[in-house]
Amino acid sequence: MSTTSALGSPERFEGMIGTTHQDSRPWWPPEERAPEGSPNVVVILLDDVGFASLGCYGSEIETPNLDSLANRGLTYTNFHTTALCSPTRASLLTGRNHHSVGMSIIANADSGYPSKRGAVTDHAGTLAEMLREAGYSTYAVGKWHLAPVTQTSAVGPFDQWPLGRGFEHFYGFLDALTDQFEPELVNDNHRIDPPRTPEEGYTLNEDLVDRAIGYTTDHVSLAPDKPFFMYLAPGATHSPHQAPDEWLKKYRGRYDDGWDIARERRLAAQKQLGIVPRDTKLPARNPGVPAWDGLTDEEKRLFARFQEAYAAFLDHTDHELGRLMRHIEEIGQQENTIYFLMSDNGASQEGQQYGSTSTTFYENNDAESLEFNLERIDLIGTRHVRNNYPLGWAMAANTPLKRYKQNTHAGGVRDPLIVALPKRHGAHGLRTQFHHVTDIVPTILDVVGIEPPAQIRGVAQMPIHGTSMAYTFDKDCESRKSAQYFEMFGHRAIWKDGWKAVAYHPRGGDYADDRWELYHVDADVAEVRDLAGEMPEKLKELEDLWWSEARKYGVLPLDDRGFAMRRAESRLLPGAPRGRSHYRLFGGTTKVPMGASPFILDRSYGISARVITGPDDEGVLVACGGVCGGYTFYLMDGRLRHQYNYYEQQYTLESPLILSRGEHVFRYEFAKTGELCGTARMLVDGRVVDSKDIDATSRYFMDWEGLDVGRDGLSPVSPDYADRRPFAFTGEIKSIDFDLGDDLDGPADYEPMD
Repeated sequence: MSTTSALGSPERFEGMIGTTHQDSRPWWPPEERAPEGSPNVVVILLDDVGFASLGCYGSEIETPNLDSLANRGLTYTNFHTTALCSPTRASLLTGRNHHSVGMSIIANADSGYPSKRGAVTDHAGTLAEMLREAGYSTYAVGKWHLAPVTQTSAVGPFDQWPLGRGFEHFYGFLDALTDQFEPELVNDNHRIDPPRTPEEGYTLNEDLVDRAIGYTTDHVSLAPDKPFFMYLAPGATHSPHQAPDEWLKKYRGRYDDGWDIARERRLAAQKQLGIVPRDTKLPARNPGVPAWDGLTDEEKRLFARFQEAYAAFLDHTDHELGRLMRHIEEIGQQENTIYFLMSDNGASQEGQQYGSTSTTFYENNDAESLEFNLERIDLIGTRHVRNNYPLGWAMAANTPLKRYKQNTHAGGVRDPLIVALPKRHGAHGLRTQFHHVTDIVPTILDVVGIEPPAQIRGVAQMPIHGTSMAYTFDKDCESRKSAQYFEMFGHRAIWKDGWKAVAYHPRGGDYADDRWELYHVDADVAEVRDLAGEMPEKLKELEDLWWSEARKYGVLPLDDRGFAMRRAESRLLPGAPRGRSHYRLFGGTTKVPMGASPFILDRSYGISARVITGPDDEGVLVACGGVCGGYTFYLMDGRLRHQYNYYEQQYTLESPLILSRGEHVFRYEFAKTGELCGTARMLVDGRVVDSKDIDATSRYFMDWEGLDVGRDGLSPVSPDYADRRPFAFTGEIKSIDFDLGDDLDGPADYEPMD
């Protein structure tokens, strides 16, 4: 029966209510419990780890803990993702195709179409939402990157944060990447500082695993009869590739032979392990990758150092993940825990030709010179730069597959997957069935023994698109997957029954001019022999199927614009924080993520700091960005300074200050005089104290770090106070005002850098 509560709302009640408790009968709703014997579920999602990067997939990099999962579980050799991080995460957590749920590319842009919202629709519930309703506890640790970046400030909205999508606790970071030594961190729904400093030995890898261990300890201690779902997504091995010094030193000199020999060695190991057939051949080097033997000695020295840092980062990640695995065993849960370990896409091409020591260059559609990187060679892997390896090492990481992350050739979408089952299943070995990231959710639901809900919180749910892989646990048999489409930045592919058609799309080109290739990938995993000319009817069949699937799953319209272009466009969204022309931030404001901070790039603007201060005060008034780029307005050594960090080149305005204690206004103004340039001046209480021409500014992007009021909380924008950070202001900040000019041009096309 039901009765009406004191608030007038209907509420289920199967007891009886009399006049007093003596003539009434109490009743309690039954507890929602998971099916008897339901296992704990641990999903570990690595980032940008190519097909050949783990030891159990043929790499020389030491990953003993991840290899141990493979040794006692199943190693999948034909598993696929979406080619990019946010889309893979959306599919992994919902079991649906990424365009269908609104995540065509990363969560940093909304292009105005259902497939391109940069957020997961509520009609596609997450695995956490499904399992929580079924009696699981749910924990997320690490990278999220599924919330629109404009919604990641301290005021939300929070419905697309982890706690809004079914997780009961979250500890990690919300954006695409973060520094390993000085990360932007969120605990549940609020931003926090890292618990220790780099000088005290802090690393993000260790911190994330500590938190995962804490969650599982509390869970097993306090709810021992309840299963848990742990989603652990370290930042590794997305750039920046950083690791403690002892790990960097461990790999010194190991890559002096170069990427060509590394590819050959990895392919030989893969054949020996059974990861690829013994007749697999290496494809030609990817376009733009030179032969190692043709490089100069300086290039070899630099490029080897980049790969050493990557290897150290992955090794360190394996070490920390091993601590969690051992902990789960120590608390008696290994026998009832199923692990899924995978990468979100192939190795990254974002380091470009010479590698990268700054994440900012690529985001501005620019690239470092060889000389720029050589000047920083001894800093690679440390907290002082944010590095990514060059194309040649990304190619080797994807051995023997062609192309990279962002592409729909195998190098972008064919990735590692290890499944370690509870001991009672006893399944281990290689599995060769074609499967896709959309298949993880139905597999877990199958293992747990629950059906996907028709509604979640009253919202009707779209069908699950994936196919359960549970049948593969018993033996290596025929795949039950029939077809799967791929699309990313206009690159397209379709797989069906062992055949694959794929088209590489040059950015800005006519889609009608794209050339489709055809491969029998069951016999040619490296996509070496293009059969398009020999089998035009088969190719036409697959092309037609791609268009059919694209319409079915909401892929259209095709859009080949890059990250920076779409991010810049997103400031035009109705209500977007970056669409405002005036900001007033008060002292004590929580760090503002870059996507919600004032958009000052390539436009006129002014910053006014209204403060109460005197001659002895010092510190940062406002700072945005970090070591790779940004701006900072601060007092130091009796001087007022504004510095604009452009690729680590500092444009500085400064003036001595002789101030009586009281209220003062410090102002910085930038007047745009041309594209990416202008004149700056600094004022104290209305009086101009310094001015300078600035001949180069960033187009789209300064740094991944956001804005601080009254401090520079993480990596320093200015080296002047690097050893004193966060260099908090000792006076009182009344307000920081931003006035943004109307001379901002609309998002412009630019020369692509694929």
